[in-house]
Amino acid sequence: MIGNNLLVSGHEDLSAPVTIGKLLRSAKGMIDHTDAHWLLQSVLNSNAAFLIAHAEQPLDAELVDHFQQLLARRVAGEPVAYLTGERGFYDLMFEVTPDVLIPRPETELLVELALSKISSVRQCRILDLGTGSGAIAVTLAKHRPNSCVTAVDLSTGALAVAKKNAKKHDVRNINFIEANWFSGVSGEKFDVIVANPPYIAEGDSHLQEGDLRFEPLGALVAQNNGLSCITSIIAQASGYLEPSGWLVLEHGYDQADACRELLEKAGFTHLFTRPDLAGVDRVTGGRYG
Repeated sequence: MIGNNLLVSGHEDLSAPVTIGKLLRSAKGMIDHTDAHWLLQSVLNSNAAFLIAHAEQPLDAELVDHFQQLLARRVAGEPVAYLTGERGFYDLMFEVTPDVLIPRPETELLVELALSKISSVRQCRILDLGTGSGAIAVTLAKHRPNSCVTAVDLSTGALAVAKKNAKKHDVRNINFIEANWFSGVSGEKFDVIVANPPYIAEGDSHLQEGDLRFEPLGALVAQNNGLSCITSIIAQASGYLEPSGWLVLEHGYDQADACRELLEKAGFTHLFTRPDLAGVDRVTGGRYG
């Protein structure tokens, strides 16, 4: 555990009460500014405005000890989302555990593009492959309440998290299936299929960096230079799409051309690729039929 003497600077009175402001100032010397705020907000069950308004508020020793434990784990590299048990995505807050990938801002682009293909009036059928925390499926279901969403994942642990998130947001137009890609929806047809599949190549150096070190490897890594899952999904998707149905995929920074080639070969038209906020090609899709 990180001792109290490490949580205050050499210019501060160690005998003085530990306040919110003092705790934050010291933590920011060890971890990212935003991370420190998120951890303390979690400990205090508060928000950013509360931390600012109550900077001089003394904290009980038990709360300080709890924060110290989380801080030590963050210093060791554990993702903030796993430490707090939640992460914001699009306009909702999702529960996350080490059973699922941490929802990322770039994946919000996948949701935006999928929503542009889904009618807000008529009922559409949507399939989310590899749902993980359910961030994509629950967000789509929440924003398109007239539609029916099917969320598939091979992981029992991931589906448990996804179901909790659906219940948390009172989303009832969603069905969860434990299966490997399309194996759980045989004979069904959908208007839109979305997927954020594993797309990192085996042995990629990024797997040894940052949050990726702690996330489930099976949800990150794919064979064939990261393209095996994408290839399989594109090859099968036409059999599960309604006429003029859309397939929308998230992929790696250097996989857009390969995805477009695979889609064209599989008979998809109206192909598109869109960059994320960092300017990296992140989502590619097309229409079938």
